[in-house]
Amino acid sequence: MISAAELMAGAAKVDITNRDVPLVNDPLYVKALVIKEGDNTAAIVTVDAVAIGEIGSITNEYLDNVRGQIEKDLKIKPQNIMINASHCHGIVCNDVEQRTVQAIKEAAKKLVPVKVGVGTGHEDRVMENRRLFLKNGKEADVRHAYSLPPDEEVAGIGPIDPEIGILKLDTLDGETVAVVYNFACHPIQGVPNKGNTADMSGLASQVIEDNLSKDTIALFVQGCGGDINPVQYKDVDNPRDAEVLGNMLALSALKAIRKIQCTDDSGLKVINETLTLPRSNNEKRIAELKQEQEQLLNSLQGTSLNLKTFLPLIVKYKLYEENPSYYSHRYMLEQKLGRDGLKKLDAENRANMERYINNIYKMEKMTRNKANLRLLTKHQTRNQAAGKTIDVEVVAFKLGDFRMITFPAELTVNIGLNIKQKSPFENTFVAGYTNGYNYYAPTADQLKNVGNAQEDSDCLFAPEWQAIFEAKAHELIQQLK
Repeated sequence: MISAAELMAGAAKVDITNRDVPLVNDPLYVKALVIKEGDNTAAIVTVDAVAIGEIGSITNEYLDNVRGQIEKDLKIKPQNIMINASHCHGIVCNDVEQRTVQAIKEAAKKLVPVKVGVGTGHEDRVMENRRLFLKNGKEADVRHAYSLPPDEEVAGIGPIDPEIGILKLDTLDGETVAVVYNFACHPIQGVPNKGNTADMSGLASQVIEDNLSKDTIALFVQGCGGDINPVQYKDVDNPRDAEVLGNMLALSALKAIRKIQCTDDSGLKVINETLTLPRSNNEKRIAELKQEQEQLLNSLQGTSLNLKTFLPLIVKYKLYEENPSYYSHRYMLEQKLGRDGLKKLDAENRANMERYINNIYKMEKMTRNKANLRLLTKHQTRNQAAGKTIDVEVVAFKLGDFRMITFPAELTVNIGLNIKQKSPFENTFVAGYTNGYNYYAPTADQLKNVGNAQEDSDCLFAPEWQAIFEAKAHELIQQLK
């Protein structure tokens, strides 16, 4: 007979793929894990979608509507329901809200007594920090929206977090009900056929499920991946293939999962708090960026070359630096006759090519500035209309030795590393993209770079937000004893 306080769990998944698209590569899912211990019930929900509201096709009303329906039907408190978006850029179906409710209800119907296991894996081959430290003291980021700075301007890169945080739930006879795994990386690699995809995180989850018990559900919880890209994100020589990266992530997770021993040690706890954070005011920085754009425009130099004439010239002058315009004997003849026509032609061509290349670099810089200036202006307008602060939902979750802090924005990796390092508990993990979406949440240092990278520009928060959140995270973690 099951005691009132015995830990129980059930998991389910429902297909949320939008199939009204030209091509579907692999399915997208909403997955739900319902956990019950005595009178305390919680749900962890993961969605193969870009965000919970604000951007993409999931509406801003989705979170409240799902919570409200589940509270009505299952009596689970809204603050105990955590919904995390993988941040893949796949396209979900229009009735994703109803299918989310369905997944949670199906998971609740499957409740069985379980044991809990916690562990960590390691994967450092599938991602890279997309922030580039430049020699001029600024930072740039690796995006498809614009080109990168020249290699000679790059001095270094930021860190990654290779840790895979794992929560494993087994039945009493050893069958795995669910695996929750937390990892930090933008799952935006795509697939060669360009079809609708759950990307590397969705593909990794399928591999994990295929290699555990028959009905295991693998729930990917996105970490602090705001400034973490798939590795070689701007490769132009090979098709972008998330399956390769997903397989590596899955195998590293499975290696760790198989070492986890589940026990009766549970202790389910959920703390949900609203945190008030300061909004940014980037009026001065916007004015500076506009001035910089004007200066770059005015610094463009005239040159007689265009793309058609520049390309063959640059090839010749790089391959044959001494005698680019003709064979060497012609240069020897001119020198013997006291002429210098070819040398003067070469000097003119070199000067034109240098101006052309400098113009390209300046226009690339203008493109980066323009993209980030648009983001800054959008958020500045919003912040000025909304007031000086913004309320966000922060959740602290504990089950056994697994502890997790959530935040509703794209946390950059240093935030997660800081929280983990300060935690008194070994298995502490951090999830962004949870219970809402408030764009990027970069560090205070990164916000000194406003306008030069997406993370700094696509942000609602003032720099002081980081210290406030990290202090709250530490306070909540202390309560997860």
